[in-house]
Amino acid sequence: MAAQERAHQRAHREIVVAGGGLPGLSFALALRQALGEAVRLTVCDPAFGRPARPDLRAYAVAAGARRMLERLGVWQAVASSAQPIREMVITDSRLADPVRPAFLTFAGEVEEGEPFAHMVEGTGLVDALREACLAAGVILEPHPVAQARAEGSHIAARLPDGRELHAALVVAADGARSRLREAADLGWIGWSYPQSGIVATVAHEHDHEGRAIEHFLPSGPFAVLPLADGGPLGHRSSIVWTERNADVPALIGGGPEEALREVERRFGHTLGRIALESELRAYPLAFGLARRFCGARLALLGDAAHVIHPIAGQGLNLGLKSAAALAEALTDAMRLGLDPGGPDALRAYERSRRFDTLAMGAATDGLNRLFSNDMLPVRLARDLGLGLVDRMPALKRLFIREAAGLRGAQPRLMRGDAL
Repeated sequence: MAAQERAHQRAHREIVVAGGGLPGLSFALALRQALGEAVRLTVCDPAFGRPARPDLRAYAVAAGARRMLERLGVWQAVASSAQPIREMVITDSRLADPVRPAFLTFAGEVEEGEPFAHMVEGTGLVDALREACLAAGVILEPHPVAQARAEGSHIAARLPDGRELHAALVVAADGARSRLREAADLGWIGWSYPQSGIVATVAHEHDHEGRAIEHFLPSGPFAVLPLADGGPLGHRSSIVWTERNADVPALIGGGPEEALREVERRFGHTLGRIALESELRAYPLAFGLARRFCGARLALLGDAAHVIHPIAGQGLNLGLKSAAALAEALTDAMRLGLDPGGPDALRAYERSRRFDTLAMGAATDGLNRLFSNDMLPVRLARDLGLGLVDRMPALKRLFIREAAGLRGAQPRLMRGDAL
């Protein structure tokens, strides 16, 4: 009986994270820093056992997410290579139009000296989080969680080699096609867009001056996002290019010179001569939302819980906000002596994130449908709307705070406060 009680106590103090992406690592680090040795954190991901693969993506890290990363001690490792976004310009035109008029421009700081967002390259951010987790005592297990089985007071996370980790909670951060979510029958509402996202790093001759530009084109948005200086031409930007699926093979399937020409047609000439610093990489776009974020001793996190269109650049910020909310709910529960895998803690997490996630998903879906539309009445109406917003400073300030992730109730970490 004593042995069973000791096993139960060990399980009560252990949490397993399935998936070592940015949300999973951020959650594990936040909880470990808040509770110290009172909790054992294991993050399982086969990528930990393979040579690191460069992440070509760059992320728009909103001010709220930056505050969280700073509180976790991670921002300091990437701050020198992070590029502040000082201005956002939105245009609406067709590809062949000789001029792309700016219908909406907004700039400003959420606080003095604090831009509403920074661009950060993915590889550096992942490396910084991994190193911080190891330094904090988080275990990085180079295997996936093959199966998770709730057994009353604990959940058994089974690894491919037959080992089982007995924990109070498994956090499924294993991506949009989460096997753990499907096995738990939590449900999924979603659809694929007839579009793909194409990402690359572009070198250019002239300074971007911290300006991000989003060209709304009939096939979808083409975003030019400023990166820290460097590269063969002295300056760099990341592109996030939304294109119709049927056109993608022809656009990126040719040689480097053909690919560069297609990028130039959309990129424009305001930044002078350009060159591709990385290859073009395409990935399918989709919308998805789990019907429930929690099951029996199981919580969904990141893309396992929600997938949104990249039109507003909020995917990572949504995942980090959920990581902050889950860490806060579990920290509060454990400090009260409650079971971190029990229904009270999990309901608190789901309540804090359900509406915000649904609202962001609906907003990005609606924006994509509105702006990936070349019907003349729709174009006129949306351009009129953008022009009106551009003349309303109070509304523009509201948009800046929304883009910064600082509107509404925020988890403590997103406010820069400790757990």
